[in-house]
Amino acid sequence: QCAARIPEAEAVLDLLEKCPEHQKKGGFPVVVFEGLDATGKTTITQSVKDTLNAVLLRSPPACISQWRAIFDVEPAPIKRAFYAAGNYILASEIAKASNQAPVIIDRYWHSTAAYTIATEIKGNVQDLPPAHDEVYQWPEDLLKPDLVL
Repeated sequence: QCAARIPEAEAVLDLLEKCPEHQKKGGFPVVVFEGLDATGKTTITQSVKDTLNAVLLRSPPACISQWRAIFDVEPAPIKRAFYAAGNYILASEIAKASNQAPVIIDRYWHSTAAYTIATEIKGNVQDLPPAHDEVYQWPEDLLKPDLVL
């Protein structure tokens, strides 16, 4: 519905539709590095990539990252939808790459979940969902990494 107002939304959805529904990880390990901005994720992921001769992927994936600035100024639900779509597009890239080499990822689902929770509670810790809330559960249809650091 927002494609009329945000033409790039249609392009993101077109890319998402081309992704297989259930991505399967290949035989190589998939490692995600998470953390706050400016904590060294890019430096460490590049170093690990070089050491392991791995494939380095980032979230949002390169094919939609040029639209990040457009979606980052949108209301929270639209922004979250952009990053969620990015996770599924990235999962498709991970599935392909993990058949050929280890895969190192600079952010993934965890960052999207953390942002969603933070924007929903408005910064009040006492408003966090309870420990077993579904918001903390990995989406069943999203490819899982082997390790998250």
